[in-house]
Amino acid sequence: MFEKILIANRGEIALRVIRACREMGIRSVAVHSTADADAMHVRMADESVCIGPNSSTDSYLSIPAIVSACEITGAQAIHPGYGFLSENATFVQVLEDHEIAFIGPTAEHIRIMGDKITAKDTMKRLGVPCVPGSDGGVADLETAKVVAAEIGYPVIIKATAGGGGRGMKVAADEAGLEIAFRTARSEAKAAFGNDEVYIEKYLQRPRHIEIQVFGDGRGRAVHLGERDCSLQRRHQKVFEEAPGPAIDAETRARIGRICADAVAAINYIGAGTIEFLFEDGEFYFIEMNTRLQVEHPVTEAIFGVDLVREQIRVAAGLPMDFVQEDLAIRGHAIEVRINAEKLPGFAPCPGTITQYHAPGGLGVRMDSALYDGYRIPPYYDSLIGKLIVHGRDRPEALARLKRALGELIVDGIDTTVPLFHALLEEPDIQAGNYSIHWLEKWLSANLG
Repeated sequence: MFEKILIANRGEIALRVIRACREMGIRSVAVHSTADADAMHVRMADESVCIGPNSSTDSYLSIPAIVSACEITGAQAIHPGYGFLSENATFVQVLEDHEIAFIGPTAEHIRIMGDKITAKDTMKRLGVPCVPGSDGGVADLETAKVVAAEIGYPVIIKATAGGGGRGMKVAADEAGLEIAFRTARSEAKAAFGNDEVYIEKYLQRPRHIEIQVFGDGRGRAVHLGERDCSLQRRHQKVFEEAPGPAIDAETRARIGRICADAVAAINYIGAGTIEFLFEDGEFYFIEMNTRLQVEHPVTEAIFGVDLVREQIRVAAGLPMDFVQEDLAIRGHAIEVRINAEKLPGFAPCPGTITQYHAPGGLGVRMDSALYDGYRIPPYYDSLIGKLIVHGRDRPEALARLKRALGELIVDGIDTTVPLFHALLEEPDIQAGNYSIHWLEKWLSANLG
């Protein structure tokens, strides 16, 4: 087992990993920018190293600085959290060259799943259902017209190197295809340095369902059910729950087995998430995230497992602590992402926390790096906390979420907490009757 792990991240996810390390008797090393010198993850870690100035490019994304921090502190392994370098194959290769363990998948698997076309081809070969679309990138508008006609409108154009909703445009008919195609390529080039795009069928009212998988790198893998992440704003998740309201036990077992078999076949190691659009009882592969997800706590709640602990164990060469037969769902869990943003426009709202009180009680978990007097820097993502609740069933989880939101105090800045108070009053949310388009339409009608 590792004696010391460096966490190449910040905020609540860095704290999450530090806590797992402490329970396992492993020393932790925090890295930080100058802006994060007083951050909670720096205070809680056993050691800390400043790796650069405020900009993430010069700190949290600086591979040389992070490798140097490992060498200075003697850390044997790195946990990347999510975001930043967590899905950077070059980073993983550099760590391997320096004999530093990466707590995550191999560079090869990150490369395969990081390219949307290669990932889709791989999943097709492994028997995972995919959205009808182009066979690879679409180089020009004329080819795009042919492909779109074959698939049938509406279609969506996506950047092959995309993520976070960038480089994605919908065309309802051929008249709208040209501008959508050119805009998607332009956005892709600006955001990712790669203007290659592909085309898929655009589903009308799908849900966003993701399957949590975990492999040991030796041909064994399990699935830990699904999460419904359909409530999204600009392709960014804001509300996640498990199990999914629209998924029954038979459907869960079927798609879960397909996903577990797929990652086992490629000797995948660690945590991963296979994301789908789900409509009319059918699953359509979108992408695979080769890392821990922001919303992993809802899976931990209903299965009673510590996914970070398991990541560390398998990275150290130990077997998984469970097999598929050990994994049984207990109850229902919901997570809401709380951002430092001002409604109704969702403008980032950095500033000083004048008072912070986390909710508590049975079935309530608050993952956050906030404290009284903490100054939220303007340089990073606006996520400041995740409120997770667990109940015996969905109605109890919803009631517990409402209660916990009422207890939460974050003064000194604006947050998205009022959004969740409003959503919990909506009949569609109470019934679990929503698709990936629901929240955008609701926001337009209520906050527009």
